[in-house]
Amino acid sequence: MKSIVLCANARRDDGLEVTRRVADMAQDAGVEAHILTLMDAEGREIQTERAKLAEWLREAELMLAFGGDGTMLRAAKLVVGTETPVLGINMGGKGFLAELELSQLDAIPEILRGDFKRERRMTLEAELTRNGTTIARDIAINDAVLSGGGKVVKLTIFGDGHQISSFAGDGVIVSTPTGSTAYSMAAGGPIVEPTAQNIIITPICAHYLEAKPYVLVSDRRVSVEVGSGKKNSAFFTADGKDRRIVKSGDRLNIKKSKKTVCFARLAGRSFYKRVSEKLGESN
Repeated sequence: MKSIVLCANARRDDGLEVTRRVADMAQDAGVEAHILTLMDAEGREIQTERAKLAEWLREAELMLAFGGDGTMLRAAKLVVGTETPVLGINMGGKGFLAELELSQLDAIPEILRGDFKRERRMTLEAELTRNGTTIARDIAINDAVLSGGGKVVKLTIFGDGHQISSFAGDGVIVSTPTGSTAYSMAAGGPIVEPTAQNIIITPICAHYLEAKPYVLVSDRRVSVEVGSGKKNSAFFTADGKDRRIVKSGDRLNIKKSKKTVCFARLAGRSFYKRVSEKLGESN
């Protein structure tokens, strides 16, 4: 390995102490390490210097993210559609997406030697339309969410143009298998193996007994429509970021993206054990 990118969260990594320690480990191994700070010490997002990042990613064989799952998602979003794998080092809470804990930094040298496997995951393309015109578009690694922002919203959900469900509630989560262990699971959705090819639809606090989660094949085209005549605005987010206002009659169209994201995984660490350790009752 010749070059890596280190994505730091200064709010989690005070003074970037851990990030710089790993950079030194890389230097000792003869690997060039570029540090990209994603969040400042106050938790404000730092705009990425796209030209510099693009130059780094042309050579980088791995991206490491230091922080919680939010940092991991921000870092992974930067390499969607590329061959660069991303590996998380947990400095947050559950850190379900992270591969290493802080106590496991001794595994870094073997990782720098390329001793990991690449695990490719599907992503979702979400498009918000109003009167037939696209007003927002985003890629989701975890999920696309349409919610009432604390107020009840009436939603109708379609799959390939056929109605799946219609209900009033707090909203709906449309997730990837990667995102099935995040907000979707907390809302009562199923856990799906992350390398599977599925789209998961999970209602949020639906006021209707028949509103249940659905697991669809990945080539379905899902649409969510906000009920007409509803005074309360709804909101659309992808991976919990960039909240956009959704009005009555708007439609959120979601499909499997052609772009994938690659995660770096260490051998011998099963998904089932990760679920048990990170999400089990003992936690």
